[in-house]
Amino acid sequence: MVFKDIIGHQDTKNALVRSVQNNHVAHAQLFDGAPGGANYALAWAFATYLNCENRQADDACGQCASCTKMAKLVHPDVYHVFPTAISPKVKGNSSEVFMPLWRAFVGVSPYRTLSDWLVFIDADNKQGNISAEEARSVVKRLSLKAFEAEYKVMFVWLPELMNVTSANALLKILEEPPAKTLFLLVTNQSDKLLTTIISRTQRVAVRAFEDDEVAQYLQQKNVEEKLARQTAYLADGNLSAAYLTATEATDDRHEWFTGWMRDCYKPALPELVKRADGFDAQPKERQKAILDYTTRLFREVFLWQQDVRALVRLQDDQLKFVQNFAGAIKPSSVEGIVNEISQAHYHLERNARAKILFLDLSLTLARLMRS
Repeated sequence: MVFKDIIGHQDTKNALVRSVQNNHVAHAQLFDGAPGGANYALAWAFATYLNCENRQADDACGQCASCTKMAKLVHPDVYHVFPTAISPKVKGNSSEVFMPLWRAFVGVSPYRTLSDWLVFIDADNKQGNISAEEARSVVKRLSLKAFEAEYKVMFVWLPELMNVTSANALLKILEEPPAKTLFLLVTNQSDKLLTTIISRTQRVAVRAFEDDEVAQYLQQKNVEEKLARQTAYLADGNLSAAYLTATEATDDRHEWFTGWMRDCYKPALPELVKRADGFDAQPKERQKAILDYTTRLFREVFLWQQDVRALVRLQDDQLKFVQNFAGAIKPSSVEGIVNEISQAHYHLERNARAKILFLDLSLTLARLMRS
């Protein structure tokens, strides 16, 4: 991964290049951006540029031995820590044993999310985390001398998934880092990090991708322009979600959503019970994706009701649903509906039983729709 491979974000690229050229590279940097954004890609390209054997004015050469190893994630002086969970694909629960899977995962796209990763490793409904043992292993690995590069680099993907013990173990080495060692922390939720960790890192704010950039990315992946632009808006800067929606999940997810909403509006209790069973059978990340999609569509319903229709850039079946539903429920009910969906998402992340949660949510939505 080099800077030219990343769409947009030229200001951030320029700032990172200048820090290397001016020899002002902070030993710990926090790439802070939304899921599906460019934060991991920028950190990867920055590490590639830093150890490139033939640096160009604004990018790594992409051809030297160091760049080649970085592209394959096999550089001996670059280490990786990321959330793991029990998986049938590997024996063990450390980043080291998951590395072959990690290389395959980010090799497809550097814009993928935690949900994508857990699905990729067949983690079922388990939550990913970074253990205290994993954090302590960072100290051991960084105590080794560099094999060939000027800098040893430690990537920590999603450090917010450390518990307090893990975070304190990482904090110790951030306070007293080895010489010529660079920590690149890639986060989607910096507010969940210990303030002591944030205070010891230099924040690199990474904005979400703009709609045009998402559409450009999708068109590069051979997605038709009309669909690419519609998907870009729904994805809200998340390239991973945009690609999945454009290529696999749009019709299926929308079909599920519209059927669910019709059953809630009637209300059709036997059908809602069946849907609760179907929802419970889905992987957890799929369950969360359905709730996210539902929240986004109700936002469009609200915009349509408030006559801010220029902001509603949906098309075809999605637009038709928004138009019909906007006239069927009261604007005062939409806020309550969105709040209930957000609460359900919150409890689902904390391992509430999906079947009970979904049925309770469905009955609550049915009441709110007809109030």
